Amino acid sequence: MYNLIAVSMGEVALKGKNRGYFEKKLTDRIKRNVKEFENVSIYKDQGKIFIEPSNSEDFDRIIEKVRKIFGIVLLSPCIKVEKNVESIEKKIIELFSYLVKNKGIKTFKVQTNRTDKEFEIKSLDFNRRLGGVILSNFNDIKVDVHNPDVFIYVDIKTDCYIYSERIKTVGGLPIGTNGKGLLLLSGGIDSPVAGYMMAKRGVEIEALYFHTYPFSSERANEKVKKLRDLLEDYCGKIRLRSINMLEIHKAIKANCLEKNTTILARRFMMRIAERISKENGIDILITGESLGQVASQTIESMCVIENAVDIPIIKPLVGMDKTEIVEISKEIGTFETSILPYEDCCQIFAPKHPATKPKLDNILEDENNLDIQNLIDTVIQTLEIN
Repeated sequence: MYNLIAVSMGEVALKGKNRGYFEKKLTDRIKRNVKEFENVSIYKDQGKIFIEPSNSEDFDRIIEKVRKIFGIVLLSPCIKVEKNVESIEKKIIELFSYLVKNKGIKTFKVQTNRTDKEFEIKSLDFNRRLGGVILSNFNDIKVDVHNPDVFIYVDIKTDCYIYSERIKTVGGLPIGTNGKGLLLLSGGIDSPVAGYMMAKRGVEIEALYFHTYPFSSERANEKVKKLRDLLEDYCGKIRLRSINMLEIHKAIKANCLEKNTTILARRFMMRIAERISKENGIDILITGESLGQVASQTIESMCVIENAVDIPIIKPLVGMDKTEIVEISKEIGTFETSILPYEDCCQIFAPKHPATKPKLDNILEDENNLDIQNLIDTVIQTLEIN
């Protein structure tokens, strides 16, 4: 019965003179996500994008592929019909018959959106007319304008589109409309959520993972790759870089105060991430820090860590509590992988009594005992791209 899928763009529709740029990014993303299906047509009609499969059996799979694309707020399987009253009434009866049979509905409301103002019947008048058509063709059915079992939507554009279902999707902005970010991806709960949230605002994501193999296991590395794969359902292709931090941790342990270990290691991570970003045209760093969650995420610790670099560091979770972060991780499907018990390098080399209010002067004094650039150059040589 349905012959195409309507895509509602939400925020993209508010972009004024830049709207065409955002729509193209979104359309390109849709094309990539449905490229495995044969002869799928994608076109625009007065404020909406429409996906027209050649095979109706592909509908559910296409919706599943498209519903995780940022920039889309609603998807609606719909019927495309010629813009004349007789054709619209015929298809309304056909759709309503299907709904009565399969959904057991008893009440309804018709809602017309007449984008084409040249259409001869105004929206309210057309609502009444179509409501009358339904009432005259179906017994034991009533109109309920406040809380109906089903809405029948009629969008009158270049053509007419009739639908009853509105599938809520992820919203946000299309990937690639707000620059590039390098996500510091650990094996925990927080960083995948941080990457998801920034991608939702249109940031194209690449990822960087620090490990200390053989002190951290190969299973920990595989866990991070799995998290990357799960994020790709929403973010598109993510290039994952990994770097072995073992030599840096050894140097810190041999030359610095134990309580400063985590802060010093994080400053090295930021410097390495900044270098990779500058070499690859990446605009920002993204971390999964939540204020006060651990010793390195106090105000004092975050300020000292950020002092090591000039590149902006975005922390989308900073004002969220753990319960909120966990809820999102479950929604996007990363939670079960994140809680697998494989330790990352931060956990393995964490001091027993970490500094929670570090002073920059004290950290710089410790760093005077380290050959910072040589250590960075050394570990950069371990870089792998997956």
